[in-house]
Amino acid sequence: MVTPLVQRFVLHFGEMGSRWGINRTVGQIYALIYVSPRPLNADEIAEALGFSRSNVSMGLKELQSWRLVRLQHLPGDRREYFSAPEDVWTIFQTLAEERRKREVDPTLSMLRDALLEPVTDPADQHAQARMREMHELIELVTGWFEEVRAMERERLVELMRLGQKVGKLLDARDRFIGGKGHV
Repeated sequence: MVTPLVQRFVLHFGEMGSRWGINRTVGQIYALIYVSPRPLNADEIAEALGFSRSNVSMGLKELQSWRLVRLQHLPGDRREYFSAPEDVWTIFQTLAEERRKREVDPTLSMLRDALLEPVTDPADQHAQARMREMHELIELVTGWFEEVRAMERERLVELMRLGQKVGKLLDARDRFIGGKGHV
């Protein structure tokens, strides 16, 4: 069922997944679903990857909690089938939103609470100043992400393709205006 090309992709995705903070098995399950030309059921996934049915079920639940797979039923079949969104931009956006909810939002909340605490100890004052810098950076990046997320896909692709040209454009603007930091 799994061709050598697909197997290479699945194995690599599993290894990379462990570096991205997801379980290798979950990464491999997702990779198989992503490249599959049709929705797969848990038994097919288990057989193709050589995983136990229970590992596949747990992996599918995790992928569903990340909103990375769609559950569907096929006519005349009681089993549940899973597919990945076709559009890679949708997948990227979903991953970014989920990571924000799971990692960034709790960090911002903790930082806000820490910044509201009255401190008198010099060590705490220093720590709070550093936390304020971190909070400001994360808020800036989060705000930028929300603006980018609201862009039309074609405009977003165009922006990403600009790459270093944006920096060069800002440099030219600064030379024209006669200084930096005019935003």
